[in-house]
Amino acid sequence: MHILFVCTGNICRSPMAERLAFVLGSQLRIAALTTSSAGIRAVIGNPIHPEAARVVEHLGGDPSDFAARQLTPRIAGDADLVIAMTRAHRDSVLGLAPRQLHKTFTLSEASLLVSERKAKNVADLAALRPHLASGAARDIPDPIGQDSEFFARVGTQIAELLPPILTLCKRD
Repeated sequence: MHILFVCTGNICRSPMAERLAFVLGSQLRIAALTTSSAGIRAVIGNPIHPEAARVVEHLGGDPSDFAARQLTPRIAGDADLVIAMTRAHRDSVLGLAPRQLHKTFTLSEASLLVSERKAKNVADLAALRPHLASGAARDIPDPIGQDSEFFARVGTQIAELLPPILTLCKRD
């Protein structure tokens, strides 16, 4: 199972999600799990933002050897599950890779579909999406330009939303 996380610049939210999902997936012993990330307007080759790196380390992940990359149709199309940080990011993914409609969700949308609607696999996520209450899935705010406390809150929010998705990946 390959999960792709998508945000704007690929230096804050999506790398935090990528690295935290990898750690949690390892703890859950999910066989053949790979995680990656990309940005819709990436600063190609840049390292993870220093504040995001601190959050990842604090939450048990490894921010080293990260380089931002631009989202492309191929990167999106190669993923088994695409997790966007906002609805706008999700729409951008689908603009590049419309065939990924049934595999592309926001982080909070996917998490809620598993925890509240009891999705058992990626196909269930797509089938149950229309049953999610309007406005229930919140966007993950962009921490760029904010203080370390804001980065920590965003990282914690991401970390709290990941477990249901990774549990689904373990079953899928």
